[in-house]
Amino acid sequence: MQIEWIDVPDREPMENEVRVIPEFGVEKHGTMAAFIKGYANERGRWDSNHQVHMPEGVVWGYPVPLGNMQFGRTETGRKVAWWGAFEASPIVPASSLRDMGAVDWRNAAMLDPGEFALGAVRDGGVRLGDKIAVFGLGAIGLAAVQFALAAGASRVFAIDPIGPRRDVASTFGATVIDPTVGDAGMALREQTEMRGVDVAIDFSGSWRALQSAFRGVGYGGTIAYGAFPAPFPAGLDLGGEAHMNRQKLIFTRACSDPNPDYPRWSDARIIETAWGFIQNGVLIGEGVVDEPIPFKDLDRIYPEIAAHPESHLKLSVRY
Repeated sequence: MQIEWIDVPDREPMENEVRVIPEFGVEKHGTMAAFIKGYANERGRWDSNHQVHMPEGVVWGYPVPLGNMQFGRTETGRKVAWWGAFEASPIVPASSLRDMGAVDWRNAAMLDPGEFALGAVRDGGVRLGDKIAVFGLGAIGLAAVQFALAAGASRVFAIDPIGPRRDVASTFGATVIDPTVGDAGMALREQTEMRGVDVAIDFSGSWRALQSAFRGVGYGGTIAYGAFPAPFPAGLDLGGEAHMNRQKLIFTRACSDPNPDYPRWSDARIIETAWGFIQNGVLIGEGVVDEPIPFKDLDRIYPEIAAHPESHLKLSVRY
């Protein structure tokens, strides 16, 4: 894939649109990695009527605009956030703007990962006193660490091979495990009196992490799987601990409605609840959102992220 600038002709806002002056923006790495590497298109076109992938067609066509959430001010001075691509002079539907008030943009940047992390914590059935494992400490995983602790987990184990990400999880109060050193699943057993954790939340996209989750989750426990991985190679063993310990493997995706708790819960309610936690200081972006790079350097730095994802956690841009 090629990453390049595209000129967008300037125009005046139409009815119900607002011109926004962007100040900062962030990316969503996991999903955009699929766009850049193109692996999800191998599954074919998603048929929403039949709820299956069809071999003809693709999930998405190109070009795909890069960028996830943006933050800035309207021409009248309102401090706002919106979902959108990196763009120097955006025009946004008025209904898409979210008033930020006193919320710092780094914390506001946790709304998208917070949406999916909150959905996973809820879908996994995290309860007061549970011991939780979170595999994959990208922005969503680190949001899940924060939410699991806020939900009353007595202990949260954070597992990722990248040291700086484990360091961030540690500052939130998690017990960190390096899966490159020893057996991560057995480490979860050993640190829970061999009972195993009650719930594992997996946003890693690694089949080895999922295998460790089967090994480290206790009898009858739950694995909430929220990653969006490429097809797994041979090696995942469903006849081992998964077969003997009868764990529940559920797939979590907050934006897929109807929600498991429909009609009381929906994606819209999850988003608003996550935003409330951001406003109340429960979910924070410090340590998660990278120091911003200049907007003009995006075309140079973005390919580095695709090639070396360990060098960034959540890319941010200063306009």
